Amino acid sequence: MSDTVRVRAVRPADLHVLQDVERAAGRWFRDVGMPEIADDDPLTLAELARYEAAGLAWAAVDGTDSPLGYLIADRVDGGFHVEQVSVHPDSARRGIGRLLLEHLAVHAARAGASTLTLTTFAEVPWNAPYYARCGFRVLADGALTPGLREIRDREAAHGLARWPRVCMRRTL
Repeated sequence: MSDTVRVRAVRPADLHVLQDVERAAGRWFRDVGMPEIADDDPLTLAELARYEAAGLAWAAVDGTDSPLGYLIADRVDGGFHVEQVSVHPDSARRGIGRLLLEHLAVHAARAGASTLTLTTFAEVPWNAPYYARCGFRVLADGALTPGLREIRDREAAHGLARWPRVCMRRTL
């Protein structure tokens, strides 16, 4: 594998690989006592295809053009919301997640957005503490926009509220 990593738009042929990346990345949650998250299914091919078709899915690829990680986003309340960012554990701690977030920040700014948002686990080291190092700040519940409240409600219905979660925002 080449040490050169670049970000490009996700292609339909990548979708199966993105699911594999998500499954592999999810296994880390088992180590922090969250086996339900580790065992959670990745997004379906149809869901990933929707992001790809909308131009809201990017892959970090190596020199052979193989995806090492990916990011998908939604437009929420005038900003861009990181729906998912995952890096295969074999490629972790190489700055790939940050590279994907920076790519989204540039895309969002070009599209006229002034913020990035995400929801994440508050106490998982590679979640909220990591995103804080990437320039995101925790939002108080009273500062949540209607779209972020809707996302939190969906997450709670999916069972994610059993662990502390936060919404975070990065101003561009």
